[in-house]
Amino acid sequence: MRASGVLGQLIRFVIVGGLSTVVYAAVYWPLATYVIWPVLASVAGFLVAVVFGYVFHSRWSFQGHGAEQNAALKFKFFVVQSAGMVMNAAFTWWLTGPFVHGPTWWPLVPAVLVTPFATFALNRWWVFG
Repeated sequence: MRASGVLGQLIRFVIVGGLSTVVYAAVYWPLATYVIWPVLASVAGFLVAVVFGYVFHSRWSFQGHGAEQNAALKFKFFVVQSAGMVMNAAFTWWLTGPFVHGPTWWPLVPAVLVTPFATFALNRWWVFG
């Protein structure tokens, strides 16, 4: 794939990822602040966002990248998203838990600045590659 193809793919990924992040935050933050333990809220938010992300990444961000819609692709996508969910849960545990005692919004910072780049790389080269 040409460099411009990768750039276009990255732009599409950023758009869908940005929307997925909004979905994640919209589920996570109210739950973490008012309803349940922040780590469980991060899992709930991630599960909702991953369904959204799968639909739009597979149909738009990585469309035509060579991967077919099959059980192996779905499994790989699940593994990558699980890794992202574990990352966000770890950030949440560290930043809101017994060590830092930060507010529930703090984990949204690494959820926006770290996790998306890790999942983009794994999706690009392993899942949809």
